[in-house]
Amino acid sequence: MEDLSLDSCREEDAAPGTKGWPEPQVRVHFRVTTFIMEAGFKLGMQSIPLATACAIYHKFFCEINVDAYDPYLVAMSALYLAGKVEEQPLRTRDIINVSNRYFYPGSEPLEMDSRFWVIRDSIVQCELLVLRVLRFQVSFQHPHRYLLHYLISLKNWMNPYSWQRTPISVTSWALLRDSYHGGLCFRFQAQHIAVAVLHLALQAYGVQVPAEAEAEKPWWQVFSDDLTKPIIDNIVSDLTRIYTMDTEIPKGPGPGLSKEKHRMLGCQGTAPPHRPEGRSPEHWLGGLVLCFCRQASEGDDMLPL
Repeated sequence: MEDLSLDSCREEDAAPGTKGWPEPQVRVHFRVTTFIMEAGFKLGMQSIPLATACAIYHKFFCEINVDAYDPYLVAMSALYLAGKVEEQPLRTRDIINVSNRYFYPGSEPLEMDSRFWVIRDSIVQCELLVLRVLRFQVSFQHPHRYLLHYLISLKNWMNPYSWQRTPISVTSWALLRDSYHGGLCFRFQAQHIAVAVLHLALQAYGVQVPAEAEAEKPWWQVFSDDLTKPIIDNIVSDLTRIYTMDTEIPKGPGPGLSKEKHRMLGCQGTAPPHRPEGRSPEHWLGGLVLCFCRQASEGDDMLPL
C-alpha cells in the first residue's frame, strides 16, 4: 500500500493539544485514543499495529466531523483494521469483549446474542466506511524504526554505566507511544519525532551526550540533517500539552459526546488516570509515561536496549 497523504491534517486539522480541533473535540479524541491504547495492550497488540490504529482513528476524524459517527465505534474498527494492515489480525469477538470490559470493569464476556451480533456488524460496516473515507490508503510511516536505530547509535556513544542507570530507552519508547494520543505523526516527519522524544528523554534525566560541546554539529542533527531546534521544540511542546491534558480531563463521559452515543456501546467512562507521586522525571513527564514504562517492563515488544 502507498503511504497516506497527511497534508490535510498538518495545519488546519492539527493534533489534539494544538490549534487544530476545537477544545471539546480535543478532549474526546484524547479519551478515545486512551481507550485504543489500553484495549490494544489487552489484546496483545504490538507497538506498530497500535500506532497504526491510532493513526487511522486520527486521520478519519481529520476528514469527518466527530459528531457524525460514534468515536468509540470508529476506534474499535481502527483496532480491527490495523490488525489486518500490520499482519497481526484480531478477532472481532476479542475486540468486543475487551471493549465491554473497559466500559464495564469486572463484567463477564458478552453472550453471542443479538446485541453481540449488532455490535459486530457495526464494527465491520464501520471498517468499510473508514476504508472508503481514507481511500484505502492506510499504510503509515511510523517513527519506531528510526528511534530503534537512534537508540542503538546513542548507546554506543554513551558511557555504559550512565546508559544502564538511566532508563533512556524505556522512556523514549513511552514518549513515542504517548505521542499518538495526538496527531504528531501528521504534523512532523517520522525521523524528527524519533529524535525529539529521545532528546526529551535525555533532558528529563539530565544526561549529556559525550563530546557534544566539541562537536561541529549537535548530536540530533547527525541523525537528521534537515532537523532544527525549533522543530524539536514544537514537538516537545505538543507532547507537553498531551501530558497536561492527562491531568486536566476528569473521569466520566468525555465532553462533546452525547449520552445516547455512549449508551450505544455501554460506555460509562474511562479508566482512572495514573498519578505518579514525587518529583522524579516521570512526575514531570506525566502519568501516561509511567503507565507505558510499566507495560514495557511487563513484556511489551519494545524492550529496553
